[in-house]
Amino acid sequence: MIRSELIQMIAEENPHLFQRDVERIVNTIFEEITEAMARGDRVELRGFGAFSVKSRDARTGRNPRTGEAVAVEKKHVPFFKTGKLLRDRLNGEE
Repeated sequence: MIRSELIQMIAEENPHLFQRDVERIVNTIFEEITEAMARGDRVELRGFGAFSVKSRDARTGRNPRTGEAVAVEKKHVPFFKTGKLLRDRLNGEE
């Protein structure tokens, strides 16, 4: 599912809301999650999962084409851990 499909689905399920308002709501939610993670905060959506930021140390990698050693800088990467409810639904345990 892509963002536009999500917006369309929410708008169809809530006919009292204008699609532009639904789009603004969805965009605001994603922006807030992104900003919280950029600050290093953890974002938890009960029953769904938790978004957090993990730090990867600097290391020496390899260029796959040449095999040459390449320095890879320290970086922060997003991490998602599923909640129990989501995990159970994916495994057919409702």
